[in-house]
Amino acid sequence: MNTTLGLLIPFAGTTLGAAMVFFMRGHLNEKIEKALLGFASGVMIAASVWSLIIPAIEMSEERGGLPWLPPAVGFILGIGFLLLLDTVTPHLHLDSAKPEGPKTNLKKTTMLVLAVTLHNIPEGMAVGVTFAGVLAGNSGITMAGAFALSIGIAIQNFPEGTIISMPLRSEGMSRPKAFLMGTLSGIVEPISAFITILLTGIVVPALPYLLSFAAGAMIYVVAEELIPEAQSGKHSNIGTIGVAAGFVIMMVLDVALG
Repeated sequence: MNTTLGLLIPFAGTTLGAAMVFFMRGHLNEKIEKALLGFASGVMIAASVWSLIIPAIEMSEERGGLPWLPPAVGFILGIGFLLLLDTVTPHLHLDSAKPEGPKTNLKKTTMLVLAVTLHNIPEGMAVGVTFAGVLAGNSGITMAGAFALSIGIAIQNFPEGTIISMPLRSEGMSRPKAFLMGTLSGIVEPISAFITILLTGIVVPALPYLLSFAAGAMIYVVAEELIPEAQSGKHSNIGTIGVAAGFVIMMVLDVALG
């Protein structure tokens, strides 16, 4: 029961964020958007370090050998995995008129949803891997630590849900449909997390690699998309403040609960 709740918490964050489309009018304020993008970046960076890479290094040390090797290999593979997804999936970033990936006839709104869905895959994997470690019982990851990551991702998903539903609304989509699309963009998180849990027997021996793999995938999203979008145009300092706030909150959560 605890595990199921932990896997669903991030999805709840996305859903609540998408629901803001019912309470906000017009376009999302540019300053607020940059602050939210920066905040999401800070949370993901801190989660990658405290919840994923550091535990991966500690596990590698306990197992002997080179403690830096599994985390380094996993991190690079995570970067490569998201790079591949970015290359083969048509998607459109916020405030961008030119889609990325292969040519397609998909609508602009559909490609916006696909872009956010790509963000959510590594987050779901990260939550799933940490709970798989808890279920294994000998990984050094505590239930409180797994919940800290889950809550941190949910906090990060709240602004992400808002950032996707509001542009969809501004493109002419109805509020209920914009809410639905924003919510569905986060459904890949619990799905990928549950799949990871089902593969626990395979996952546990490779846990240091998989933890750092998820970290690499999340850092790719931050470096490739979130921070550039938060720093574009005016008011870039607001995005920087958002990064600091998100980083500190996630760090405190992980240290206090982990």
